[in-house]
Amino acid sequence: MPNSRKLFNNAKKVIPSGVNSPVRYFEPYPFFTKKSNGAYIWDEDGNRYIDYCNGYGALLLGHRRKEILKAVTNQLKKGTLYCTPTSAEIELSNLIRANFPSIKKVRLVNTGGEATMTAIRLARGFTKKKKIIKFEGCYHGAHDSVLVKAGSGSAHNGISVSDGGLDEVSKNTLVVQYNNSEDLENTIRKNIDVAGVIVEPILANMGLILPKKNFLQDLRKITTQNDIPLIFDEVVTGFRVSPGGAQKHFGIKPDITTLGKALGNGFTIAAVGGKKEIMDLLSPAGKVYQASTFAGNPISVSAAISSIKELNKIKNKLYSKLERYNVRFTHALDDIATDLKISHQINFTSSMFQIFFTNKPVINYKTSKNANAKKFQKMFKILLKNGIFIAPSQFEVVFLSDAHTQTDLNRTLDVYQTALKSVKN
Repeated sequence: MPNSRKLFNNAKKVIPSGVNSPVRYFEPYPFFTKKSNGAYIWDEDGNRYIDYCNGYGALLLGHRRKEILKAVTNQLKKGTLYCTPTSAEIELSNLIRANFPSIKKVRLVNTGGEATMTAIRLARGFTKKKKIIKFEGCYHGAHDSVLVKAGSGSAHNGISVSDGGLDEVSKNTLVVQYNNSEDLENTIRKNIDVAGVIVEPILANMGLILPKKNFLQDLRKITTQNDIPLIFDEVVTGFRVSPGGAQKHFGIKPDITTLGKALGNGFTIAAVGGKKEIMDLLSPAGKVYQASTFAGNPISVSAAISSIKELNKIKNKLYSKLERYNVRFTHALDDIATDLKISHQINFTSSMFQIFFTNKPVINYKTSKNANAKKFQKMFKILLKNGIFIAPSQFEVVFLSDAHTQTDLNRTLDVYQTALKSVKN
């Protein structure tokens, strides 16, 4: 990929490490994308890839979805940024509320990290307490309160606590083991000043790790008994697992929810919502301050409205189709790895999966970190060489979209088989 290599060398001169997000880097250099459409992306050297990175889960409807592009194009003719309220913001908020019954009021923001930062500030403002409990391997954005034993690029690069983070902030973040409700109970028992518990209901930033039976129900019970707000970070799972996210799938009502990624299907938008008495604490009416110039900008709002409407329109076919594709694919992948006598685990649900090279079930941060990451990297490079693009880290997830076809999946499975044969050697 000579063009990508040249571009990366130029990028390193003006961009730290040559990338604007650590998760985009892989050795010896990442490819540079020129265009995309449907289930595919093309690099600057003209190579086409079937895309399963999928905007790290954002592109549930695929690249350049026509309904969304039409809505955005119509809005572009009217303007890009007003910094005043619009009626479209009300429409979008009502669409979110209709899909997430736990959300009574919602504030639009720009990124998932901004949403989780606001959610934590709300929990502290509501309880007048300081400490936040998070779970090992859950990634809630790159801000100090949650960048402690986090997943995603932080785990991939081996950064437990980021340099530049304040000890005074991180000491108020208590970390407990995912899928271990007893650890949560013990931690709460030892700390009387817990302001909130934040969790990815399905852990999708440490590879894919599913909640054990009753784990989320236990979280809801424990937090309710101790009058602690429960925050569901559904930046990845919101709309992707179901129109009502993981909370609808598992039948749990959190106190605060964060949304992003699939909310805008590729456009920059996120949201934080929850109980009325909590959300009403936001300024200007309340004393919990949050503000953003680009929050609720009409371009992203029009994309999100179109995205939700399209998801609601096709939901009866979409989610069952993606789950059916996923089950078939992962079962076939499991058969291939088993026949090759490769120690492995495959975690999957809805339209997400990941393979781990280990002989033990992957149920938390520790068991995920124990998987053979070198084998994963070898597999990734062979997949990429043969036109299959997944996220370049063991600690991310493979995402299906509505744009993927059975033909795409068959081709992908063939390449996975080639890659696994090489991993075995």
